[in-house]
Amino acid sequence: MNQRNRLDEHFSEAAQLLDTVRNDAAFMDAVEAAGEAMCQAIAQGGKIISCGNGGSMSDAMHFAEELSGRYRDDRPGLPAISCSDPSHITCVGNDYGFDQVFARFVQALGQSGDCLLAISTSGNSANVLEAARAAQSKGMTVIGLTGRGGGALNALCDVAVDVPWAGYADRVQEVHIKVIHAWIDLIEHAQ
Repeated sequence: MNQRNRLDEHFSEAAQLLDTVRNDAAFMDAVEAAGEAMCQAIAQGGKIISCGNGGSMSDAMHFAEELSGRYRDDRPGLPAISCSDPSHITCVGNDYGFDQVFARFVQALGQSGDCLLAISTSGNSANVLEAARAAQSKGMTVIGLTGRGGGALNALCDVAVDVPWAGYADRVQEVHIKVIHAWIDLIEHAQ
C-alpha cells in the first residue's frame, strides 16, 4: 500500500465511524443525556471533574480547560477541572498505588450534585473504575465516555457513551473529541 492510500484509509475509516454514530439513535440519545446531566450539575451550582489515562487524560484536560476558559463564545468561566496535576498523581500513586490516583481526587473535591466524566477507550482502566466508584459514593453523576463495548465502566455509569468500535483506540479517541466538543457547546449555550 502506498503512502497516499494509507493516509486515505485513515480518513475514510474515521468518516465511516462518524456516520455510524451520527445515525445511531441510542448513541446520540446517550450523548444528549450526558450533556443534559452536565448542564444540570452546573445550573445547580455543581462542577464537572474529568479523568482519563494517556490520550484520554489529554481529552479530560481539554474538556475542563474549554469550560473554565473559553470555547467559542465569551462568557464567564464554568466549573470544570481535570485530575491531571502531576504532583497529586505521583503523590497518590506512590502512597496508595496508581489505581487510586483519580479516586483520591474525587474524594477530595467531589460533592453530591457534581458530575464525573470518566474517559476510557476500553472502559477497563482500573484507576478510572475506582474514580467512578468514588463518585458514586459521593452522590455524583457518573458519565462514562468509552469504546469497544464499554467494559466494566458501563455498569458504574449513570450515562454511558460507548463508541461502537472494536478496532484500534485512535478511532474511538477521534469520536471522543467530537463528543467532547459537542458537550462543551451544549453546556456553553445552556448558560
